[in-house]
Amino acid sequence: MNICVTNLSQETSEDSLRYAFSAFGQVRAVTIVGDKITGELKALVSMPVEREARTAISKMNGQDLHGRIVQAVGQARTNILPLREKRRVSRPGRGGPRRDGHNRAHRGRRRRS
Repeated sequence: MNICVTNLSQETSEDSLRYAFSAFGQVRAVTIVGDKITGELKALVSMPVEREARTAISKMNGQDLHGRIVQAVGQARTNILPLREKRRVSRPGRGGPRRDGHNRAHRGRRRRS
């Protein structure tokens, strides 16, 4: 189970997070990501056993870690990890190629003068 940990201090390291969460069970991986604009640090802590992860969330949420009150949320979304390349889905009528084989840039009927 993935746990999103926010409101981290600049002093927080992956090792210190691993140590804090390992008190509640096995920690598979810890990744810290910084926001380039705000400078805020977030972390993704992965724990293989869901029961241990839920215990860690309830115990770590609201705890002081390096002078900051951290927030731990279960089932972390992957939006804090590096973004994967998204596939573009072509929808009819949205600027994709025409179905009749003509690849003209304009839509609709051509005006004749």
